[in-house]
Amino acid sequence: MVYSVLIEVGGLLDKARSFRAKITALGCYTPPGILTNQDLEKMVDTSDEWIMQRVGIRERHIAEPDIATSDMAVEAAKIALEQRGIEARELDAIIVCTVTPDMLFPSTACLVQNRLGAKGAWGFDLVAACSGFVYGLTTAAHLISCGSHKKVLVIGADTMSRIIDYTDRATCVLFGDGAGAMLIEPTEDGEIGFIDFLNEIDGSGGDALKQPAGGSRMPATIESVENRLHYVKQDGAQVFKYAVRKMYETSRDLLERNNLTAADIAALIPHQANRRIITGAAERLGISCDKVIINIDRYGNTTGATIPLATRDAIQAGTVKKGDLVVFAAVGAGYTVGTNLWRWEV
Repeated sequence: MVYSVLIEVGGLLDKARSFRAKITALGCYTPPGILTNQDLEKMVDTSDEWIMQRVGIRERHIAEPDIATSDMAVEAAKIALEQRGIEARELDAIIVCTVTPDMLFPSTACLVQNRLGAKGAWGFDLVAACSGFVYGLTTAAHLISCGSHKKVLVIGADTMSRIIDYTDRATCVLFGDGAGAMLIEPTEDGEIGFIDFLNEIDGSGGDALKQPAGGSRMPATIESVENRLHYVKQDGAQVFKYAVRKMYETSRDLLERNNLTAADIAALIPHQANRRIITGAAERLGISCDKVIINIDRYGNTTGATIPLATRDAIQAGTVKKGDLVVFAAVGAGYTVGTNLWRWEV
């Protein structure tokens, strides 16, 4: 997809050239604390064998009590800015993709902007659960493509340990904390960058994965706290089936409408929720195992941060290189579904 924009100059509308967007930098941060399966065995009725077989997680990073989502987001952002060699004041916009903001308002994007010293940048929080980072990339790419922005920082950050019930073995084994950031800028001549996207929502699945209390529907009360309704609740079987099907279908459809097959892409970088979800979708897609990026064993599900963390690991492993075609795919609470196709230009 190539986009044009009409820009008003001196009272006249001039046709601007077409713009494309590319990813120019990547920064990731995970807190040093580790929660292993052996640690969880002492907390709930579970086992390392059960966790590995069901979800493929061995350990996850957990933030210290004084660390919030904005703190991790700032650290990831600093790494991305340093990698690109630019100052925060050069940013035009900051998008923070999270379901665990420091507070409901002000937005975490405001807190990050202030900490970074990104004077002049605007921004907002984007809430799409596990699809958040893909939605953020889609939004940033369009801001660049319309010609109104030159540098947009997309951050996925979540402190999931704050909304997890560590007496519920069905959910407490799944999640970890972390942050990742990508800088989006216009392409240079001959570069492609962002190619296409396919995003969906299906609100009929809203009850399958949610945090019931804390909003306007169910404000905090003594009863809501006693009933542990401020924690993540999940219908695991329903979420599993939907995630496998939609991750496969959107990836397939996105490739087909761009006249591509699974053989044409260098890497499928999926949201890291469950190893069996990833492998199930990949098998249906017909993509070879060596092209599917899986690092859930070391981080668990960090929600907004999983895709940048997996991208970093793919680059470090040499799986993703300049010029490669990459698919980002995610399914999250809502339901939300997000798939992006990019040519890696870094």
